[in-house]
Amino acid sequence: MFHLAWRNLLQSRIQFFLGVGGVAMALLLMLSLDALLAGSEQDLVAYIYQSGADIFVAQEGVRNLHMAASAISVQDMRRAARVEGVASASPILYTTGVVETDEADVLSYIIGFDPREPLGGPRTVVVGTARLKRGEAIIDNAVARSQGVELGDEIEILGETFTVVGLTEGLTNIINSVTFIHIDDFRALRRGDAISYALLAVEPGYDPTEVAAAIEARNEDVTALPREVFAREERQIIKDMSVEVIYIMNLAGLLIGLAVTALTLYTSTLRKRQEYGVLKAMGAQNRHLYTVVAVQAFLSLMMGAAVAIGLVWLMGLVLPQVVPGTAMALTQAGVVRVLTAALGIGVVAALVPAWQMARLDPAQVFRS
Repeated sequence: MFHLAWRNLLQSRIQFFLGVGGVAMALLLMLSLDALLAGSEQDLVAYIYQSGADIFVAQEGVRNLHMAASAISVQDMRRAARVEGVASASPILYTTGVVETDEADVLSYIIGFDPREPLGGPRTVVVGTARLKRGEAIIDNAVARSQGVELGDEIEILGETFTVVGLTEGLTNIINSVTFIHIDDFRALRRGDAISYALLAVEPGYDPTEVAAAIEARNEDVTALPREVFAREERQIIKDMSVEVIYIMNLAGLLIGLAVTALTLYTSTLRKRQEYGVLKAMGAQNRHLYTVVAVQAFLSLMMGAAVAIGLVWLMGLVLPQVVPGTAMALTQAGVVRVLTAALGIGVVAALVPAWQMARLDPAQVFRS
């Protein structure tokens, strides 16, 4: 049956390319929107993962970064650092602000960190240095490219002028970017001794969840969250506020893609009605007809999926160069979800005309 389905599929090259191409374009729509959503979610929490922290300690009730205001004392951080299992504790100051360049204003997370501390600063500086001095700043490479900023240029942050001395990678997303300044500069701008968050590293062999619970048990004025929980809270608040439109687009794209897939496979089967009539005239049973149709639909979907995945992968390489701050990430869960839905509706759509033809006399098929 596989051999027969393959030969039937390749009988007409034009129909073959139209069928597989239609499926590929439908899958491309679904996979590209899913990859765009996944890439956006990864970028939104990129700093949380790149900071190197296992636990984030914040003001009581604060569970994320976006649109949040947190203030804890240095003593709170030191009490957290004394909990068993904590290897180090690093302070950061944080606010959401605007980075003013000669080209435009860019919304950004402003992070004040201490270059002498192990956590809080940029993990990777692709150009320049991470050893900040007073009056210096590090911005993301995507912002630098889009705004025409180079090392040594001046930008304005929170009303003060800073010199760009380093460029990071992967810290710009569809909402904002991340900009780093020296913690002493931030303190001078804020005029206070409080810190925003304490970033903790946990010693090997200790569970961050248990260590975080112990921190909260010792100090009711703070909230301590493991990195995964903190990232989940960040994703959720941004989804609720800003990225809902992408979910609507993704759902609409999925429904459109499934409809196009179903229509393509339905018409592909319908065009082969005379071939299936010959099979029936030769004594083929209905189950053989259904098997050939299902295998043909499966082959069309798999070849279309291979083309679509290749195109999405290529788009993921090109898109960030064309549109800085936009990323695409193919995930195993996303590919499985799209292919499962497409396979289910595609095979059903292909079997509908086969079921109709199975109920007809072969002579009726030839006459029509």
